[in-house]
Amino acid sequence: MDTPTMEVTALFPNQSSESCGGESSTENVIFGVYYILVFLLALNGNSLALWIFSRQRGISSPANVFLLHLAIADLSYIIILPLRATYHLTGGHWPFGEVPCRVAGFLFYVNMYASIYFLACVAGDRYLAVVHAVRSLKVRRPLYAHIASFSLWALVTVSMAPLLVSQQTSEVDGMTVCRQLYREKASRSALISLAVAFTPPFVATLSFYLFIIRSLRRGTRLEPALKLKALCTIGLVLFIYVVCFLPYHASRATYILAYSHPGISCQSRRRLMLANRLTSSLTCMNGALDPLVYLFGAEKFRGSLKKLFCRDKAGVSGATSGELKGTHESSLSAKSEF
Repeated sequence: MDTPTMEVTALFPNQSSESCGGESSTENVIFGVYYILVFLLALNGNSLALWIFSRQRGISSPANVFLLHLAIADLSYIIILPLRATYHLTGGHWPFGEVPCRVAGFLFYVNMYASIYFLACVAGDRYLAVVHAVRSLKVRRPLYAHIASFSLWALVTVSMAPLLVSQQTSEVDGMTVCRQLYREKASRSALISLAVAFTPPFVATLSFYLFIIRSLRRGTRLEPALKLKALCTIGLVLFIYVVCFLPYHASRATYILAYSHPGISCQSRRRLMLANRLTSSLTCMNGALDPLVYLFGAEKFRGSLKKLFCRDKAGVSGATSGELKGTHESSLSAKSEF
């Protein structure tokens, strides 16, 4: 994110802000409606998940701990989506003032990188459960997962804290814009931060899941149904990375490298800014997709959903849940926590 230094009209005196950077009315309507839809889907899914997690007497596995923190991260960002929708539906004007703009940008990055790291933690826990089921029993404890989670929260929060103390709004053509929604920072230092924040968890997640797939192909004691569930979990998490996170970071890298190039045209700058806004909007979709990860990745979450929506079969569901819990307590069944 960038402390504003000059307006678009000052950057490009021969071009209007509409042609060089401002959103068209069609773009604003599309973005506004999109954020409202994502808000409704993500709010319902993650509120339900958090309610289910909070009603459980004990979180039985590290994966459930990481998924609980992932739900909290999603809700912390979902609450500002109506502000983003309002910004676009009012024609690219930010009516809320400086502090909400700072908070919106801060929560955007905190949620995105907290989600990326918690998904990496889930992948690491799945790797230990499948590939090193017995040897990892002493390490895979909920207490350790909570310690790791709070450490990640502290790391991400401190890293993004400068956004709360730097100027984030400016006046462009008589309208107040929030820089994170209008034009993000395009410095080379931002490129380094981008690589450091995204590359390690992405590579770790991809590596963990490739090792799991190799282990499943070689043959494990997992039943076919559990193998399928494991592969579905892996596919879903990688899908979230490919759709929600990878496009944004690829677009941001291109934007940073090309935006300040002296030979680039105003129209090319506008396309770069539009691509940055579009891929930025995709990142919040992870809040609507993460509840599917809870469904596949948390045993108690599935059991609670069955009891919630199939109350007439609560007895059967409870018995099944008890059997699965008993199986989990053996060392070999640590592999079945998908």
